Amino acid sequence: MADSGIQARFCCHFGAFTLDVDLDLPGNGLTALFGHSGCGKTTLLRCMAGLQSADGTMCVNGDEWQNKSVSRPVHQRPLAYVFQETSLFPHLSVKRNLMYGYQRIPRSDRQISFDQASQWLGLSRLLDRMPDKLSGGERQRVAIARALLTSPRLLLMDEPLSALDQTSKQEILPYLEALRDKLAIPILYVSHSTAEVARLADHIVMMDKGKVVAEGPLQQIMARTDQPFGLEEDAGVILDACISERDDRWHLCRADFEGGHLWIRADEGLAVGQSIRLQVLARDISLARSEQTDQSIQNLLPATVDEVVSDVSPGTSMVRLLAGQTPFLSRLTTRAVHTLAIAPGQQLWMQVKSVAIVD
Repeated sequence: MADSGIQARFCCHFGAFTLDVDLDLPGNGLTALFGHSGCGKTTLLRCMAGLQSADGTMCVNGDEWQNKSVSRPVHQRPLAYVFQETSLFPHLSVKRNLMYGYQRIPRSDRQISFDQASQWLGLSRLLDRMPDKLSGGERQRVAIARALLTSPRLLLMDEPLSALDQTSKQEILPYLEALRDKLAIPILYVSHSTAEVARLADHIVMMDKGKVVAEGPLQQIMARTDQPFGLEEDAGVILDACISERDDRWHLCRADFEGGHLWIRADEGLAVGQSIRLQVLARDISLARSEQTDQSIQNLLPATVDEVVSDVSPGTSMVRLLAGQTPFLSRLTTRAVHTLAIAPGQQLWMQVKSVAIVD
């Protein structure tokens, strides 16, 4: 077994359902298990937790949890599992809910302090409240903090936002981003929401019918022309960028990425030097043979055509381009591709109509 990362290999039959996966995942950051309902995401998570018996092997950062002859029971696997439902103890305050698991961990094994968990999840003002006095988002934050206070070596999260309304989801997402950046343990996050994955994931595993159909760093997988799930209107790329300049006259910020820069709207919270994540959808990129400066689109980037394929919709094509080494996708009519004679190796100008900060 490898010394770092997560190695999980399962090939099991559950009635009419078959789970057949072979994964080597990063040993830190957030990996999203993504796919349609019923594709096997939760089944895989339960097998990894030991909640569901399955033949296979599993190793987490050098610690073997399961092999062909031995499988640790769930209580001997140093993990925390956050479910869709919070299942807080209704008769205990927030503080006592948090302390329930924390007190059961020997002092020598505690990797996360009570104050750290409370601060990371924004719970300091809620400690004396009872669960029935909390909003849905607040209850889920308490459930996550309670899980962290067991000092797990692996955090499993099974669609933790699915039971929340949109307002509560927007409230909790910044806390999940902070955890992704601060925790030194791997997080596996089940979701079928493209928006959640785009905002949170470092790595992604796409599943369909119990099998892995794509797996790798988020930016690489989202930039694939085949788009394993035909993301249609949501097809596009994710960019990690840094604010390098503010233009207060026009209320714009320059966001630099490997391969170029894009001008975006200058929100009040953006500061020079700040790292951000951007999303550029395929439908928001048009292409031109030459630099067109006499038009309204201001983000113009030179790029090289890498691939041209038929799209999920009749009459449209997907063009993959490289700005430096950074991939982009452009969705065009097949007629436009033919008219411009777009082909791999061609030098074109990307006209980026819209850029969104992933938040």
